[in-house]
Amino acid sequence: MLAALTLALVACSATDDGGTPAPSSPSASPSAPAPTSAVPTPSAASPPPPTTAPTTSPASTPPAEPEVVAAGLDVPWGLAFLPDGSALVTLRDRAEVLRVRRGAEPVSVGTVPGVAAENEAGLLGIAVSPAVATDGYVFVYLTAADENRVLRMRLDGDTLVPDVVVLSGIPRESYHNGGRLAFGPDGYLYVATGDAAVPDRAQDPDSLGGKILRVTVDGAPAPGNPDAGSPVWSSGHRNVQGLAWDDDGRMFATEFGQNTWDELNLIEAGGNYGWPVVEGVAGEDGFADPLAQWSPADASPSGLAVTADAAYLAALRGESLWRVPLADDGTTGEPQRLLAGEYGRLRTVAVAPDGALWLVTSNTFRGAPREGDDRVIALDEGWL
Repeated sequence: MLAALTLALVACSATDDGGTPAPSSPSASPSAPAPTSAVPTPSAASPPPPTTAPTTSPASTPPAEPEVVAAGLDVPWGLAFLPDGSALVTLRDRAEVLRVRRGAEPVSVGTVPGVAAENEAGLLGIAVSPAVATDGYVFVYLTAADENRVLRMRLDGDTLVPDVVVLSGIPRESYHNGGRLAFGPDGYLYVATGDAAVPDRAQDPDSLGGKILRVTVDGAPAPGNPDAGSPVWSSGHRNVQGLAWDDDGRMFATEFGQNTWDELNLIEAGGNYGWPVVEGVAGEDGFADPLAQWSPADASPSGLAVTADAAYLAALRGESLWRVPLADDGTTGEPQRLLAGEYGRLRTVAVAPDGALWLVTSNTFRGAPREGDDRVIALDEGWL
């Protein structure tokens, strides 16, 4: 039985990054192909969400064509903006960081030491300190030979200099590594981790796998964490790769499902999001239900951006940008499928300081590269 479970987990990992679909396996949630939305209520009395057919275009026609900011990139992954509007972009397999600006060629700002790239593992997320103008801090999430870790670096002009590892001991595998980094409106660093192919880690309070972590710039558990001695902010995650907040400070995250449901979740301190006990909306006591869910064939969501009225999910296998309307009362509207097939697999989406939406494609890994792939693309504010 253990051997069979191990083989099943290895097989289903291909769906995480938008690869070949894995064979179906039993799940605590029913399967259906269409995206759905629901009120995020972790109550056993919660009814299943209504099934809705996805729309394929925004409510109004975008006013301008998307702009290619950078092209010819080799497996780009994370993106974080600097105060001047330029962005730092990680190249997963090369362990390299580029500085990308509109109207200019990308410039390498250096390589990150200790990266052991393999399959979905390597140099992943990146986050810029809110005080980067004074402290110079840039944080990267990387897969080393024996663990995932968060390395703090310093940006000196156009050069990144390694500083210190602030968080270590995160389980690693060749897949399910999580990897997204983001600073919240509270000024603390949030770290998304995966279960590293051992589902029980997601429910183990002593493991950093399958969690969202919240730490200071020195890597210490942030004040106000559910357990004062632990960096864990939320648990029960399979593989989170998208983190974002709205103007009211509500936190959202994307999650790769196994074979049944991908998720958009509203994240609360101490929340348990169910993996591996449940997947998708289950209405079980003790587990928070997602705001919206998709068949992995339609989504496989990685990056996430949130604006004043919507969440945007970068879909890998779904080769789309999903827009989910967000209401003040915590409900979500009907998901809209944007850019279906236009740019292939989408890894990252982020809101630029000028309000534009930037996308990072991921076709040079498990995709069908087109001329110019992989690319960073900017959608002007009219798309929002």
